[in-house]
Formats: sequence, C-alpha cells, structure tokens
Amino acid sequence: MLTLSLTDLPADFRARALHWAASFPHCAYFEPNDLTYPGGPFSRLLAVAAEASTAPATLPELRAWLAAESGQVPRCGFITYDVKNEVEALYSNNPSGLAWPTLHFFTPEIWLQWQEDTVKIHAPDPAAVYQQILAWQVLPPAPAPTPVLRPRMPRSEYLAAVRAVQNDILDGEVYELNLCQEFYAENVQLSPVEVFLQLQQVSPTPFAGFYRHHEHYLLCASPERFLRRQGNTLLSQPIKGTIRRGPTPAADEQQRLTLLHDEKERAENLMIVDLVRNDLARIAQTGTVQVPELFGLYPFRHIWQMISTVQAVARPDVELEDVLRAAFPMGSMTGAPKIRAMELIEHYEHNRRGLYSGSIGYVLPSGDFDFNVVIRSLQYRQDTGYLSFQVGSAITHDSVPEREYEECLLKAQALLEVLKAKL
Repeated sequence: MLTLSLTDLPADFRARALHWAASFPHCAYFEPNDLTYPGGPFSRLLAVAAEASTAPATLPELRAWLAAESGQVPRCGFITYDVKNEVEALYSNNPSGLAWPTLHFFTPEIWLQWQEDTVKIHAPDPAAVYQQILAWQVLPPAPAPTPVLRPRMPRSEYLAAVRAVQNDILDGEVYELNLCQEFYAENVQLSPVEVFLQLQQVSPTPFAGFYRHHEHYLLCASPERFLRRQGNTLLSQPIKGTIRRGPTPAADEQQRLTLLHDEKERAENLMIVDLVRNDLARIAQTGTVQVPELFGLYPFRHIWQMISTVQAVARPDVELEDVLRAAFPMGSMTGAPKIRAMELIEHYEHNRRGLYSGSIGYVLPSGDFDFNVVIRSLQYRQDTGYLSFQVGSAITHDSVPEREYEECLLKAQALLEVLKAKL
C-alpha cells in the first residue's frame, strides 16, 4: 500500500486516475462530490480488475462468493432491476438495447481509497500504479456529435399510460406506480470518462458513479441511496418529491416551500416510506424500524428533492442476500404494493430497465456496504454505440399526466445538457 498526501497530487489526479482505470474491463468508481448528506454520501473509491473470475451471477452465488472472498479487499458490483425476477415470481420480456448481465460483482486487483487528506493505493506494486496514473495525459475533450435521441414511448403513449395507471389505482390494483420511459440513440461514439466528468460538473450528486463492465458503461449522477449497512444498522433514504430550483434566492425558497406543502408529493413520499419500513421489518430486530427524518428537503443543482430516512437494526444472521430479497427493488422505483406495481410496470413500459432502477455499490471487508439507486444516468454500449437514459415519475390518483411528463424532462435536464441534445 502507498499513502499519498492530497496536497502533493496534481489538481487533475482524480481525472487521470479514472482515465487510467477505465482501460480495465472491470472498473468501478464511487464519487461523493464532497457533498454533505444525512448519514454521509458514498466513500470515494476506485477499483479495477483485468479479470473477474468466479464472479457471482445470482443471489445465492453472491452469498457464497462473499463468504469465500473474505479478506481485506472491498468488493464492487451492480444489481440490475431484473434481479426482481429472482426475488419474486416475475419476468422481463420487454426489449433491451443494453443487455447488462443481471448481476455482477468483482474483486479488485488494484483499488484507490480517498480519505480526508490522503489517497491510498492498494496494489502489488503501488508505486508503479502511481506512476502510470501520473503519466496519463488528460487532453481537452474533442467535440462529439450531438446524438439524435428518440423516445421508446412517444409522448401521447406516455400520457395514455398515465391515465391507464390512474384507472388501475381507481380499481384498487395499486396505490402508486413509478412509470418510466427510455430515450435512446444508436451508433453513438463518445468518451465515457469525459462525459462522466462533465456530468459531475453539471450535476454533482452524493451517490454518483462510473462503472465499466467490458463494453457496458454506466455514467451515474444519482442523488439517492438505496441501502447502507454500518455494523448492524441498516439505512435507506427513498426520494419521492421533485421541484425545479428557483432562479433567485427568494424564488428558490418559494419553490422549497411549495414542495414542502405539496400534498400529492407528501402522499407519494409517505407511501414509499411505509413500503420501505415494511421491507426492512422483514430482516430487522423487532421494534427497531424507525423514521429519523420524514419529508426532508435537499437542494441539488437543478432541483429540490424530498428525502426521507428509514433505519433499522438487522438481525444477527442477516447478510447482503437477505437484505436484497427483503428490499430490492427499491420502493421509490416501483410503487406500492410492490409486486403488483412491478407487474404493471412490465405491462406499461416499452423497454427493459436494465441497470436503471438497479444499484451499484461496494461491500467492505467488514461486511458493511453502501448501494445507490441508479437514476439520472446514462447507459452506453461501446461495441454497438447504443446510448440510453431513462426517467420516470410516481403516478397517483391525483397526478396530472402532462405534469408527470414535464417532471420526467426536468429529471433529464443535466443529461441533455451534457449531451448537448434536445427531446
């Protein structure tokens, strides 16, 4: 291990390190953007591997693999939305232009950990790794052609789907459903690292991440935590409630108050908090599920978000697989009740979600872990040039279809800005 003082490093060291790391077929980078967040954001971690042998592809394999791979090395991985089919008797038949593996983790051969004043390089030859990173020249990004984005679900069909979901709500099928739509482009050539770094400038978030799995890339600017474990404490922080930032301090405060007192947004948030409480109760010690914060309002670059915090004390025998079986997919991306909501999602949406609505995260040697919710993200296949992002909103009985569509476009704002594209 090599410990370096941050004051001795070049200002662009992180950019150089990420460019270097992205040359590996397995690369995971977790970026907190130096933001404060209740419970703390991601820890900054960069991990790579040339090969991921015996990598788990199912939840039982993940359990056995984590037990066998115990040591002083963090493990990194992703969980796609389609893991729902392992957790419940569900299926995914919609088309996908991305085709991520359903689940994948790897053990890093080299990893970098940032702390307050230092960065530690863990490698067989950390000095050599340091020199390789320093030697990487970060050039100004070449202008990339603007991709022509197409909707998988045209606006008229999205509005019709919202109205159909509202009829399902009237019929008692669900209380709330998260309806998502995809925008995609084909034959796109871009530099994933450069686009990710630009996305962090445009939209810094506490649970951002860059992930490469062979030809698949995720460029993530997520504001939402799915689940964290510290010791025996589990923490989930669902987001439900969104409004645009105001152009002046006074207007911004008015927007904050509007969101705070919006009965529809509060109802959405409360329904998902109740769902998360029920999920965690399945693996928690009796009487330990609590809601330390309800309807918290937090500002991001473009939007205000309503965030609640749910925590619980896990039973002694609970492992990551148990947590995922109890709580995945996250309620903020499905609706309530969860199983029926996921069945209707499969019916109404026109594409497979893939890693969108899934999670990326890391498992520390202690068994602690932290996983985000993959939203506000670009997914890209370098071999085919397929570029995709998805956005959604929670549909309730009180939803106005046109406003739900506008909320989707608001959530896409940073992605469109980075791509220099329009819808």
